[in-house]
Amino acid sequence: MNKNQIKWVFNRKKDDKAIVRHLSEGIMTRIFVGNQSMLSFVHLAPHTKGEVHQHPEEQWGILLEGKCIRNQDQKEVEMQVGDFWHTPSNVWHSVRTIDQPAVILDVFSPPRPDYRTQGTGFGDHGEDEN
Repeated sequence: MNKNQIKWVFNRKKDDKAIVRHLSEGIMTRIFVGNQSMLSFVHLAPHTKGEVHQHPEEQWGILLEGKCIRNQDQKEVEMQVGDFWHTPSNVWHSVRTIDQPAVILDVFSPPRPDYRTQGTGFGDHGEDEN
């Protein structure tokens, strides 16, 4: 049996089941949606910055590759591979890279409605504070 034909088996790097979103220049994500949660594999090029934003969905993130700087609660923290973080509902946050790319796995619950389709941008809850 070909595992690519099984609807509950996925691959974060090459799966055509992913919803692709270009969040901003140098930042794209591959999204996989479940009933109660959503996975977003975010790829950041070197020297990129995501917009400061918030959303009603709870979010967890883990740095899978590279390095990044996470901004939340008006604090910037340099993250290393394996570091992970929690962002409660409606908390302003962002991420940026310096001299190397990064890959982050974000988990949202419930799934973000604005990430259920391909498109561009961080959604409807963009920059306002910070």
